[in-house]
Parts: sequence; C-alpha cells; structure tokens
Amino acid sequence: MSGRLFCLMGKSASGKDTIYEELLRDRGLSLRPLVPYTTRPMRDGEENGREYFFTGVKEYQSLKDRGLVLESRCYQTIAGPWYYYTVKDRQLDLSKGSVLAIETLESYLTLRAALGGESVVPLYIELDDGERLERALHRERAQKTPHYEEMCRRFLADQKDFSEENLVSAGITRRFVNNDLDACTAELAAFIRSYGEH
Repeated sequence: MSGRLFCLMGKSASGKDTIYEELLRDRGLSLRPLVPYTTRPMRDGEENGREYFFTGVKEYQSLKDRGLVLESRCYQTIAGPWYYYTVKDRQLDLSKGSVLAIETLESYLTLRAALGGESVVPLYIELDDGERLERALHRERAQKTPHYEEMCRRFLADQKDFSEENLVSAGITRRFVNNDLDACTAELAAFIRSYGEH
C-alpha cells in the first residue's frame, strides 16, 4: 500500500521546524523528509540538502522548463524575489512509504491537486500570534545579520495567507495547538499513526 504526503503547515514561528524534526526522529512513524528547493540565501546554521536544496534562479527556471516543478511560490522580499518550490523527484515516490513536508497552504493545495486528495494529508499547527512574534524576534536576533523588515513582512503575509476563510476553503478542520511542544508533537504522531501506513 502506498504511503502519504503529510503536509505540516502553520504561520511563521509556530514551531513547524522543531515539530518536523521531532516527527522525523520518531522511528515508529517511519517518515521520510521532503526537502524543498529555494533560491533564497542560506541562513546561519543551515546546510544544503538538509533544510532546503539551495539553487539559483537559472536552475529553478531550467527545472521548470523541463516540467519538474510541481509547485512554486515567489516572495518579493527586501532582498529581492525568492522562489520556494517542490520538484518532482525521488523524494515523492509514495510507493516507498510516507513523506513529511513543511508547506504553505498554497503549496499544500497544489500538491493535493497534483498527487490526489487521498495521498496528501494536512497537519495545521496553531500558536498565539503574540507568542509567535516573540519567537520570530528571538530567532532573528540570533542571526549574524538580522533582517527585521523581512521578519515583519512574513508575519503580516501569514495573517492573510492563513486566514480563517482560506483555511476553511482548503478544508482544514483539524488544528494542532502548539502551546506545549511535547504534547503537540505527541498528538500529531498519534494522528499520523491513525492512518496505519507505517
């Protein structure tokens, strides 16, 4: 039986990256990571092929021209346009088991349309906006060159992208509240196990 693509979503600084790593470490889930591609610069502490495959715009365009880009988003940032995209590669072979990805609502909908609704499962993380803003500020301060304007742009864009109207329209009914990291991760793991694919 084929696996599923579990799409972890939520506004910036809601804890997605930490939860993602915890779920991948859970051997009982047997999840494989989906590493996305981006043209944005690498952040301190990141490694090519771990958080993202870091590419240039020319490589992105080449992959797109060959029909290998399943979905892509372009963000107009303070530093210029940054592309984030998913490539149709071996990572998405669901015959080899289930995959965990961090996605936006837009990319989730595109992947659901491309791979089929039964194959793609949303995992939406929620956290109080004030707490998220504090976390985002703390993370940005830790960078060698903080980009506070970009942090604020992301925060405001998320309010629109993950509006209640958009979530309802996308059929996102189940929410996982991240007030307690361990409890939220355990709830997500139990939900994934309920699919019985692992």
